[in-house]
Amino acid sequence: MELYITELSKYVIALLMALYAYEAFAVFRFGNERRRSGIYTRQRFLMIAVHFSCFMVICFETGEMSYLFFFAFQQIVLLATAALFHVIYPGADRLIINNMCMLLSIGFVMLSRLSYEKAVKQFLIVACSVALALFIPFLIQKLKFLKNLTWVYAAAGMAALSVVLILGSTTYGSKISYSIGGITFQPSEFVKILFVFFVAGALYQSASFKEVAVTAAVAGIHVVVLVVSRDLGSALIFFVVYVMMVFVATRNPFYLLAGAGGGSCAAYIAYRLFSHVQIRVQAWSDPWSTIDSAGYQITQSLFAISSGGWFGLGLFQGTPESIPFVEADFIFSAIAEELGIVFAMCVILVCLSSFLMLVEVSLRLKDCFYQLIAFGLAVTYIFQVFLTIGGGSKFIPLTGVTLPLVSYGGSSVLTTLILFAIAEGLCMVRRDEEREEQWEERQRKKAEKRNELEIADVWDEMEEEKV
Repeated sequence: MELYITELSKYVIALLMALYAYEAFAVFRFGNERRRSGIYTRQRFLMIAVHFSCFMVICFETGEMSYLFFFAFQQIVLLATAALFHVIYPGADRLIINNMCMLLSIGFVMLSRLSYEKAVKQFLIVACSVALALFIPFLIQKLKFLKNLTWVYAAAGMAALSVVLILGSTTYGSKISYSIGGITFQPSEFVKILFVFFVAGALYQSASFKEVAVTAAVAGIHVVVLVVSRDLGSALIFFVVYVMMVFVATRNPFYLLAGAGGGSCAAYIAYRLFSHVQIRVQAWSDPWSTIDSAGYQITQSLFAISSGGWFGLGLFQGTPESIPFVEADFIFSAIAEELGIVFAMCVILVCLSSFLMLVEVSLRLKDCFYQLIAFGLAVTYIFQVFLTIGGGSKFIPLTGVTLPLVSYGGSSVLTTLILFAIAEGLCMVRRDEEREEQWEERQRKKAEKRNELEIADVWDEMEEEKV
């Protein structure tokens, strides 16, 4: 009986997740939120079904019914999050929030399976972060002076990264975190958002060569500090985000080519200068030759992905704990092993649909500053997803970044929730722009009507004079 339940659950969970992924793209068939409401309702039902099915399997496998209480608390927070965003910000995009809640629920499932203690800690961080994120859209919508703080963003970002470089604690050869009052956080996660605001503020009025050069110098300082701190994953994200935002601001493909060339040269220099980069490249190119040392993580990750098959081994049927730092850097491999390739591919599709919606928000905005912010946040998000999944599947060398909203990590979760909340704020800005356009259109029609009436009056007066 136990075997039948375990086997059947794999297919049910995969099917429910596939239906959710389908709905995440079906949204784009419609141009307004009102016509999408049915899809959003189905998404919430499917999210609850996936979440509940996974926790039922966890309870069945562990024999601990207390997991159901943990599931209930998670659902209360997730459903309250979706409902509050919809009620407080009716003009916001609900796909972004639904996807955010879906990815959080998947993270809760995998962390509960891997480490109940870390799952509880992550849950508390998410609850507090959501409470903070609820205020972000209001601030984005109302604080119009944000576009005038360009150099404040730059100074704050460089200061935060420099403090970590000087006073931060070293973790596996990299200085990426700093502790205040016993709370450890990773400043580079938060600086990503400040960096996007800085680049947008610097380029939204003028994207001349001079402005690009000045912005490149400041961006270069960010990247150099991260490289010296050996936080190469974040450095790569900053670099790619900058190049893509410059390209969108200027529409000049030369900057893309220059970025590709400069990035290639920088990668070669980093390979020659840093031994840990050489180790990671070696582990990527031939992990089997160093399977007992540098290649151990990636080989175990590949074993996990390949052993899962299309529908996975089932929760608690695999051995994801054999991968070091599986709950952070390699959680995608754990998903593929126990929930299957189908489920893992659907997770990628959900992330991709979030990215496409962020790009759509950017395209609909009229203000260039907000356009650049939306696009920069979209690239920041999807490129981090690419680095995490690509590193864990040996598509690219490991970079040590987390899968947003799914992996364990307080700084990463808080930053991504803020990122999505900013996107909701940009949706509110877009609604304000649409209202302003409608008001201007009404004023234009009123003016035209007044002109027509005035012309008609003049014509009548002329006719009376003739008579």
